[in-house]
Amino acid sequence: MIAIRICRLLWTGWIVLWVLWALGTKQSRKRLDFGRALSYMIPTFAGACLIFGIRDDLPVAGFPMRLIPGAAWLMELGVILTATGLLFAIWARAYLGRNWSGLVTVKVEHQLVRTGPYRLVRHPIYSGIVLATLGTAICRRHVWGFAGVALMWLGFWLKSRLEERFMVQTFGAEYEDYRRSTGALIPRLL
Repeated sequence: MIAIRICRLLWTGWIVLWVLWALGTKQSRKRLDFGRALSYMIPTFAGACLIFGIRDDLPVAGFPMRLIPGAAWLMELGVILTATGLLFAIWARAYLGRNWSGLVTVKVEHQLVRTGPYRLVRHPIYSGIVLATLGTAICRRHVWGFAGVALMWLGFWLKSRLEERFMVQTFGAEYEDYRRSTGALIPRLL
C-alpha cells in the first residue's frame, strides 16, 4: 500500500508543477475547436478516472480484482516507472518552454522543438504520462487501472494525430522531415 501512496505523492507534485508552469505560456494563435477536442479529451479523462478515481474494491464481473501479485519488486517497479515517466514528461515540458499548451494549439511565434526528449519522440510528454500511468496501474494492481492506461494511450494517440496536422500546417516540410526521422510516442529503433 505504501507504493500507491508514493505514486499519489509523485502525481500531486507533478500536477502542482504543471499548473504553475501553465501560467507562463505564450498566447495561442490557432486552437482546435472544442467539438473536435472532445475526441481525445473523453478517452483521456475516462482513463484518468479509471486509474485514479475508481475504488479498489469495486468488482468487475467475471474478472479477478487484482491482475498481478503484490510482490515487493513489482511495487518498486511501479514506483520507478511512475517517477521515470513523470520526470520524462517534466524534461519534455521544460524543453517546450512557453510553446506548451494543454490543448491542441499553435502559439504566437511558435517554435518547432527537436532537441532534448524531442529528438527521441515527437510527443514525449504523452510518452512520459503513459509510462507513469502504467507504473501507477502496476502499484494498484487492479483491472481498472490497466483499462485506464489503455484509454489514456488512446486519448494521447488521438491528440497527437490532431497536433501533427497543426504542426504540418505551421512548419511544412521541416515538420514532415522531423516526422519521418522520429517516432511519435515510442522511439524509432532504426
